[in-house]
Amino acid sequence: MAATSKSELLSILEKDWAKLLALLATVSEPEAVKPDTDGISIKDVVGHRAEWIAMYQRWISDGESGRAVEMPAPGYKWNALKPLNAEIRAQQADLDWQGAKALLIARKAELVTILNARDDAALYGGPMLGGNGKWTLGRYGEAVGPSHFRSAAKYIRKQLKASRT
Repeated sequence: MAATSKSELLSILEKDWAKLLALLATVSEPEAVKPDTDGISIKDVVGHRAEWIAMYQRWISDGESGRAVEMPAPGYKWNALKPLNAEIRAQQADLDWQGAKALLIARKAELVTILNARDDAALYGGPMLGGNGKWTLGRYGEAVGPSHFRSAAKYIRKQLKASRT
């Protein structure tokens, strides 16, 4: 069930963040950079989650300033997430494990700042400005925060299990 208030969203975010952060602390550098069968690593997934928070920041900035919001990213539609995610990995190719973790930690802090700067009406009172859909700013925030934290943790656990057995 999706959050419907700022306090619920922040509570879910912090709960899922704490779980992910604890899990990240157990991942060694060799485990983090080892590619899976699709060529994706734990480091890639962590960097990806950080970039989606940055994309959310751009959506908000563009929407609030009256600019067109290009979602999910300029030149991409929602049905083209695989190429977009591949581009994100390519852009972050030089990012090491410590850098990926630091980037996600910084972006999570930025996400909390963004959410704390808005009240329930701004987060859940209507569709996100420029979002061209029904999702609220809070719902998008949940998607790029807690939902992404949970899916990253699931992926990491799966990769660690495979590499440690």
